[in-house]
Amino acid sequence: MENFILSFSAIFLYFTCSALLFIHINKARQQATKNTIALSKKQILGIGFAGFILHMLLLYGSIHTATGINLGFDNTKSLVAALSALFALIAVWRYPVEVLAIILLPLAVIIMLFDFGGKSYLLVEADSSPALVFHILTSIVAYSLLALAALQAILLSVQNRFLRAHQPGGLIKLMPPLRNMEAILFEVILIGFIVLTISLASGLVFLDNMFAQHLAHKTILSILAWLVFLTLLIGHWRLGWRGRTAVRWTLGGFVSLMMAYFGSKFALEILLS
Repeated sequence: MENFILSFSAIFLYFTCSALLFIHINKARQQATKNTIALSKKQILGIGFAGFILHMLLLYGSIHTATGINLGFDNTKSLVAALSALFALIAVWRYPVEVLAIILLPLAVIIMLFDFGGKSYLLVEADSSPALVFHILTSIVAYSLLALAALQAILLSVQNRFLRAHQPGGLIKLMPPLRNMEAILFEVILIGFIVLTISLASGLVFLDNMFAQHLAHKTILSILAWLVFLTLLIGHWRLGWRGRTAVRWTLGGFVSLMMAYFGSKFALEILLS
């Protein structure tokens, strides 16, 4: 019963935050007076942060067990959704990119709904080394950040296409100028790349089985994603890569990372269990 209350409350707050942000940004675009907007942007984001806290409390009860940490496919998927929602809310707090939270918060809700009754199980034992726990947590944070970058790259592609077609309406009205979207995209990619570097370095230094048979494909795909994002960042700073080139490299790196993190987990825990 307690889990149901937490789930329903988190879902309600996520949806409320997303809807209010949509209303807020539309009124702002129409240059409405401040008195017509009941809540400020930061107050609306506070609703989203409250939803994240409830989401994490729900996850804590599912992840934390007496024998260790359950990071099965369902729990990991929900944790990535929660962290992606958090990073989107932080991005919206700093920049006028409300569209990220408007899209990501309902996606987090959908993932939460599909997680009901999930039975995947992968235990990280309570006596596991701190290095292993650190490696796993930084991997999840890196994936969440780069998932946010992938969503922004998709939105950037849509924005670029509509602007080229001289159709600056609909979803485009919810976005900041194209140049600002690109600047924010590369900031998110840089932070995600740094965390991914820390994750890979910690695994290679402190873990003995990074290239073991059951982990080799995950390690190789993660390193491939790291190389893709490194090439993209160098290309952006040295060669001025942007636009479609940046979108393609971002999505390519994210697909490799997705196959490394969730492709292997899905195969091992769902298909082969």
